[in-house]
Amino acid sequence: MTKALSPSKIVCVGRNYRDHAKELGNDVPKEPLIFFKPPSSLIASGEPIVLPRMSRQVEYEGEIGIVIGRRVRRVREEDARDVIRGLVALNDVTARGLQKSDGQWARAKGFDSFCAVGPESGDTAALDDLEVVTRVNGVERQRGRATEMVFAVPALIAYISSIMTLEPGDLIATGTPAGVGPLAPGDRVEIDIGVSRVENPVTAER
Repeated sequence: MTKALSPSKIVCVGRNYRDHAKELGNDVPKEPLIFFKPPSSLIASGEPIVLPRMSRQVEYEGEIGIVIGRRVRRVREEDARDVIRGLVALNDVTARGLQKSDGQWARAKGFDSFCAVGPESGDTAALDDLEVVTRVNGVERQRGRATEMVFAVPALIAYISSIMTLEPGDLIATGTPAGVGPLAPGDRVEIDIGVSRVENPVTAER
């Protein structure tokens, strides 16, 4: 279950699907664009995503999450699959207006409840066939395959581990496909990657 995850860090990848970069008016990066979410943003399936008062536009971002299995540094791309412990459905919730106004993404991505994660699956062999689907109130909003990523998962692990040591339980959010959109109080948002699923109600901050 999600509560068993205790990552020292959550490393996220931006603009890793061409259509998503395009829908936000951004160029596709020449190398992985990485940022962090704090571990305090983690919630499990069923827990509420809380829309903060200081943001007028909070959006869902359905993603495939990778859980690291052992302490590694400078992993070669051809060896990267060996360090994957599990796969999770992940919602990289984002305060879009703050992301645009701040010029960096710590506040927009870092609120409590802004990283909803489903149960961990050990079926890492399914990685190449994974498809991430996002539904809001039962209506499909996003669909994208792992094979459509600009930078594939082994390349991401090799790149990130060339910069920083990855610890057991660390989480990598691999990017979201096109179709991101706003959340409102009363919504239910679901991210499904086949081997893991996370669904959360949405509420306003009291």
